[in-house]
Amino acid sequence: MATAFTFPGQGSQAVGMGKELADAFPEAKAVFDEVDDALDQKLSAIMWNGPDAELTLTANAQPALMAVSLATMRVLEAKGLDLSASASFVAGHSLGEYSALAAAGSLDVATAARLLRVRGNAMQTAVPVGQGGMAALLGLEFDQVREVAAEAAQGEVCEAANDNAPGQVVVSGHLAAVERAVEIAKARGARRAVMLPVSAPFHCSLMSPAADAMASALADVAIKAPAVPLVANVLAGPTSDPGDISRRLVEQVTGTVRWRESVTWLAENGVGTFVEVGAGKVLTGMVKRIAKEAKGIAVNTPQDIDGLIEALNA
Repeated sequence: MATAFTFPGQGSQAVGMGKELADAFPEAKAVFDEVDDALDQKLSAIMWNGPDAELTLTANAQPALMAVSLATMRVLEAKGLDLSASASFVAGHSLGEYSALAAAGSLDVATAARLLRVRGNAMQTAVPVGQGGMAALLGLEFDQVREVAAEAAQGEVCEAANDNAPGQVVVSGHLAAVERAVEIAKARGARRAVMLPVSAPFHCSLMSPAADAMASALADVAIKAPAVPLVANVLAGPTSDPGDISRRLVEQVTGTVRWRESVTWLAENGVGTFVEVGAGKVLTGMVKRIAKEAKGIAVNTPQDIDGLIEALNA
């Protein structure tokens, strides 16, 4: 059975992430230093010491999560892992797509960090604070959530933003419209419908200014073909063409993160093991709900790294 390497998105961050790796491995420390230099900011200090409110800021959380994923990858590589030999595909959840591309050699770490800083700032400023919102609607399927969002819109924006797993869909848009969606979802039998503590309405058409900013930023970047195909959020299928990858990175700012479909596609195309590289275990939990026969492995500590190398060499 084939293996896919996956990379987490916003929400997986936690103060202290990556510190154990940096202390144990010079290869990991080098990645954090590289990101600090690229951003002209001691981001690693915020990652390891907080405060949590500063790490959670979109412009910090996005490059920080990429740094942890790539630090983990560099340690794996130092221990003999060759991505092109160990994985058939890479995929990342939202910002994790940049981590996936850096891991696969399409972007260098410094470029990925700078792009994510642009992306984070642009997504934060696209909609004035207090005008947008997001909500998790649990217990309804994707098509049901799209109907809820359409009914809730009432001339405003309310769209399905993240199709994470069966019965786990997030909507995004104008605050009042999203609040209406929560009430409609409850009336239609959602197991739970809750507003999310986010600072902007990600992955909906209100993010158009941020998509424009990313189109401009990516126009100046030479993306290389990845070592293995990327299963892109907006396609829920593979792409390896640098021009296409660049377009898909722009589209995903306003488009739905089709994670359920992406994992399903991977499972249907021979992937039996999903290795989540970086902070937390969010994607591993989603894989268990989407592809029940698949094996999920989360890797973010020195012990996890040794365990994975052992498993891959077995």
